[in-house]
Amino acid sequence: MTDVPAGAVPLDRRAQLAAGLARTRERIARAAEAVGRSPDAVTMIAVTKTYPASDVLLLAGLGVREMGENRDQEAAPKAVEVAAGGADVRWHFVGQLQRNKARSVVGYADLVHSVDSVRLAGALAGAATRERDRPLSVLVQLSVDGDADRGGALAGSADADRGLDQVAAAIAGQDALRLAGLMAVAPLGWEPERAFARLAEVAQRLRVDHPGARLLSAGMSGDLEAAIAYGATHVRVGSALLGMRSTLR
Repeated sequence: MTDVPAGAVPLDRRAQLAAGLARTRERIARAAEAVGRSPDAVTMIAVTKTYPASDVLLLAGLGVREMGENRDQEAAPKAVEVAAGGADVRWHFVGQLQRNKARSVVGYADLVHSVDSVRLAGALAGAATRERDRPLSVLVQLSVDGDADRGGALAGSADADRGLDQVAAAIAGQDALRLAGLMAVAPLGWEPERAFARLAEVAQRLRVDHPGARLLSAGMSGDLEAAIAYGATHVRVGSALLGMRSTLR
């Protein structure tokens, strides 16, 4: 690829993104149809972490509206830049979130995927009460393998801060938040099918007490087909759509 000045966009970048988008949409359609689901039931989130705001604007021009970020330090200024560029997009915060970033995140995020503690739910609720005029939709991040040392709420746990039932109840009890469903990442060493079957099982139980928690955020570039087969409503796609960041100039 020919070098271009720092900050510039290669002339063929729009074509690259359009090709990645076409391939990804085809994968989603095939995966959904294989299990009798409508492709329209699956929302693709373009995970634009480490990619410039210019890519977000190009994707918006190609009809992509759902964008995902995992670090507030990058996401907050990018959201401002994209808004200044005139794009109407919805921001999904998909990474681990520190409580001291809650105020910033509620200012631009439409859906936070990674709530995994009662304390984080409380911080988001407090920030949303002060900063927003409508409830913030959130997902509880499930620890699929139950490893308390990694991110995610713990299904079946009595832990007052990290138990999944306790986190869900804390969210549901806040007027400033809306419990929308669950999110999960397949743990290293797990087959995606095993991980997403576990997620679907936990989601079914959660809906007994919280019937409105219908969203399932699961699946990334390498395993979106398995996630869709187990009911994912949102897939988070980065490299398959935007390419490997290290190869971009």
